[in-house]
Amino acid sequence: MRFIPIAQEPLAAMSADGGGCNEAEGQVPKLALPLVRREFLKGTGILIGTIATGSVLAALAPSPVWAVELKALSKSDGETLMAMGRVLYPHKKLPDAVYALLAKDLDAKAAGSGDAAKLLQGGVKGLDQAAGGSFLKATAEKKLAVVKAIEGTPFFNTVRGQCVTSLYDNDMAYTVFGYPGSAWEKGGYITRGFQDLKWLPAPTAEASPLPFMG
Repeated sequence: MRFIPIAQEPLAAMSADGGGCNEAEGQVPKLALPLVRREFLKGTGILIGTIATGSVLAALAPSPVWAVELKALSKSDGETLMAMGRVLYPHKKLPDAVYALLAKDLDAKAAGSGDAAKLLQGGVKGLDQAAGGSFLKATAEKKLAVVKAIEGTPFFNTVRGQCVTSLYDNDMAYTVFGYPGSAWEKGGYITRGFQDLKWLPAPTAEASPLPFMG
């Protein structure tokens, strides 16, 4: 079995080698996710999953199997942080592979700072305790209640803050949501897809009145 290690490369680099979205044609080419064998993944924890057959990403990824290596956090820690990310920002269309990026980025914080590691590991333990043993096995209602109860804590703010970039600033999320990528450096959207939001209904004539010429 072969695995896809998920890594957040700079968007500019992805676009330069053709791995980004084709904004001119509105098409997204095959994602350039490198493949490695499992024996090269030797972190403290390995997150593994698959991309659902028939999903928008299934036709773009070189393999349905993905893997993320954690260097400071355990597999259980990573899976719990992924589950918390889904509570904070629930998207049925986003596969676990995208939420794994959240765990990967939080793991990088933990690997770079002992205080961050204690905060994240302690936060995960707190989630499990509040859920009655296992946050992962708790019902959706219980998970929501547990996360709401810690709103405003350093742990909550750290995970929520990381969600913003980890979940949305990557080509997989762009593909799922139909976002063609940055356009400012290409002249903006005025002449490049300004009205290409096919997933929204067309506005009525009343919503787009003639400009005032007085």
